[in-house]
Amino acid sequence: MKILSKYRFSGFAFMLCASMFLITSCSFDEQVDPNRPSLAGVLTDASQNQLNNLVVGVESAMRNGIAIQTTGSGTMARELYLFDADPRNTGDLLGANGSSLDNNSFYSTAPWGGRYRSIKNANILLQSLENTASVTDVQKAGYRGFANTIIAYELIEVLRSYNRARVDVADPDNLGPILEFTAVLTEIRALLNTAVSDLNAAGSEFAFSLGGFDGFDTPSTFLQFNRAVEALAAVYAGDGSGALTALGASYFNLNGDLTVGPKHVFSLGAGDITNDLFKIASVSADEANNADQIIVHNSWINEAEPGDSRVMAKAAVRPNPTAQDNLNGTHETRLYVSNISPIDLMRNEELILLYAEANILSGNLTDAESALNVIRSSASLPDYSGMQTADALTTELLNQRRYSLWAENHRMFDLRRYGLSNGLPIDRAGDQVFNVLPIPLSENEGQ
Repeated sequence: MKILSKYRFSGFAFMLCASMFLITSCSFDEQVDPNRPSLAGVLTDASQNQLNNLVVGVESAMRNGIAIQTTGSGTMARELYLFDADPRNTGDLLGANGSSLDNNSFYSTAPWGGRYRSIKNANILLQSLENTASVTDVQKAGYRGFANTIIAYELIEVLRSYNRARVDVADPDNLGPILEFTAVLTEIRALLNTAVSDLNAAGSEFAFSLGGFDGFDTPSTFLQFNRAVEALAAVYAGDGSGALTALGASYFNLNGDLTVGPKHVFSLGAGDITNDLFKIASVSADEANNADQIIVHNSWINEAEPGDSRVMAKAAVRPNPTAQDNLNGTHETRLYVSNISPIDLMRNEELILLYAEANILSGNLTDAESALNVIRSSASLPDYSGMQTADALTTELLNQRRYSLWAENHRMFDLRRYGLSNGLPIDRAGDQVFNVLPIPLSENEGQ
């Protein structure tokens, strides 16, 4: 794997003009830092190195706010609690004592800001390509295919949390409106199809390297990721047939390794970041990690089928139960092994679940059941034995997504899109169920 050391940027170079005894007049040519170029420097005749650094910036920024977005949505969906020093994590997000979500707190601003930072970098890359001769037209097609695919993926992440998004953001002085869910999905799918044309015209190799896309780092293999994102968007749009077509051109493999797929990668290198969803394991009752811990919601433990290996793989019994703000839990996270463990963008396991959902939408119930049995088998569970109806298989699908994709920013949206949020447990008297984050205050100005 290419370590994300390429995500680190050096500081600005500088020049000095002096003599030992006398400082004479000197002139400076305008300098553009090749490792951290100015906006003006890359929008006009950008070098290939500058374009490649923009690619690094796009991929690096995709990781911004992931932990806050995941723990926020996971708390709202009663997957987990984040027990730390900030009372908003166990107060606001659960609607304690009738409180409302704040559109100017970290849990509403960080996910939005993280997604749009990556989109901004991608838009700068697209604009820079229009004014440079440093790369060929074939190479430009590769950059465009990459950028538009990532923009589409990030907009899906915005939809999951906010149910709306601002699509037209290329010109910060003339932002487009915040669009509703269906309109955003239409724009996302158009972006993905535009990217397909570019990726098909991009030759056999990219002119840039990627950090977390091992196995998906050429135009043809990155196109498989593009089609996976299209399958996701199609399912969210209720287009089962379109999703199945897209999956057929992706890295979906019903009998393949469930872990295959691009990832966010982390390192301990200077200037890089670590995986903030990793939490130190509690060793004993005397050494329990109580100050900063992801506690598994008791319902996720208690409602699991006996023998589901995902429970043991993703969670562990605490040496002593913990409580905070009248909330409690017996288990804590084991989802990530270390603070540099990668986080999946979309792995084959999710694609199999999308395949099952697309087949339910298309009325292919036998194929849907077969896919769900692949997931059940991987979790050491027997084959599905319920009714083969669309409703029954949808219930089974959502249950398998609940355990396969625990604490990966899916559950809140899954419940919302199926109208099931009201079935979530109320953990304390006075709590409420929220299933969408408020658009940040700064974004609502002028709306």
